[in-house]
Amino acid sequence: MLPKRFPDREEISAVRAHAEQAEPGQTLDGSRRVAGRVMARRAMGKLSFLDLVDRSGRIQLIVEQELDLDLGDIVGATGRPGRSKRAEPSLTVSELVLLAKIRRPLPDTFHGVTDVETRYRQRYLDLLMNEETRADFQLRTRMVTAIRRYLDERGFLEVETPVLQPRYGGAFAEPFVTHYNELDADFYLRIADELYLKRLIVGGLDRVYELSKDFRNEGLSYKHAPEFTMLEWYEAYADYTDTMARIEELVETVVREVTGGTTATFRGHEVDLKAPWRRLKLLDSLEERGLWTRDPDELRRLLDERGVDTSQDRSWAELVDHALSHFVEPELIQPTILHDYPVELSPFARATDDDPSIVERFEYFVGGMELGNAFTELNDPDEQAERFAQQAAEAGGVPGDPDYVEALAYGMPPTGGLGLGIDRLAMVLTGRESIRDAILFPALRPRD
Repeated sequence: MLPKRFPDREEISAVRAHAEQAEPGQTLDGSRRVAGRVMARRAMGKLSFLDLVDRSGRIQLIVEQELDLDLGDIVGATGRPGRSKRAEPSLTVSELVLLAKIRRPLPDTFHGVTDVETRYRQRYLDLLMNEETRADFQLRTRMVTAIRRYLDERGFLEVETPVLQPRYGGAFAEPFVTHYNELDADFYLRIADELYLKRLIVGGLDRVYELSKDFRNEGLSYKHAPEFTMLEWYEAYADYTDTMARIEELVETVVREVTGGTTATFRGHEVDLKAPWRRLKLLDSLEERGLWTRDPDELRRLLDERGVDTSQDRSWAELVDHALSHFVEPELIQPTILHDYPVELSPFARATDDDPSIVERFEYFVGGMELGNAFTELNDPDEQAERFAQQAAEAGGVPGDPDYVEALAYGMPPTGGLGLGIDRLAMVLTGRESIRDAILFPALRPRD
């Protein structure tokens, strides 16, 4: 019988750091215990040299006993740290215990798992064989921890809102639908947390956030996945200018904590995430490219002349969105806040003081990719009800949320709200160009 446990082990990185204090050929006093997977084996006379790996790192084991081991076996080792004659940090083993036996051979340990399909479908093999993959997902975990710490230290309260919702809202997206047998009603996997989090602002929880799984029954791309992780926060007595400053500070703080600097290499560009970021009005960005007009026929003509297929664009708002995605967003390489959107593009944001046709919304971009979206929130129940009605008329009868409108009737303070794509920020910090490389278990098409 194999042992059920291996107590008192230490992470390999700690034992390796101790071993590095020795001179070549020297063994230090004291016994240390490590456990991990055997990833390489070399023989030299009566000695065997094993590379043992755990999530923290790798160390060489020097073993004198007879071994019946295969690459991939999981072992526990007790011994004295030091350096080999070739100065390799090592553990000279006094006891070696088999803890788990591999039943299938590992992939090529030199090249790792290189097939993309295998990496996504069998992520455990990708993590096992590729140190870069392990490092990327450990960085992602540290990133999420740092985000929580930043918000917690500033008085935000982490909360949980329903994943299954009787109505879906907070964004324009196609939901996944399921049936609640006990209630005999269709429910929806949430597409956003917004309307529930703002109910909490009404309830007096002035700063709230949620790190959540959201779901949108839509297409796949390098930056889109049907199941993804979002940070949403809402802050009472703040507007979108306060939110701009906070997201700049949060990202810079988090990046410094997890990488030690403020720069990253993403999609072939070195980007500097240090605050403050460039700020650009949406209207100005289109005017610079000769694409700002309120006339839908003229805008369609301008886009058609530039080779953009507008046949599926039914409204001026869709044409503007098309112009932005083709000609503005790809050029926003360094961190940029694009702000002040036409109300037609953002029916749930609060209007600016100077122009009711422009609302206080911004999106922020890095490497030509949107990281998130933010508003000064509507807090007038009559205006919110009107916007829901407008949405239903334009989106083929998509329902509003009368319960949320009722909540607003009890009074919601001025509020700034923001969403940040966690998977996308992880892409930037790890330099990965596909969102599937930032998600441990991405959705994939069934095998043929």
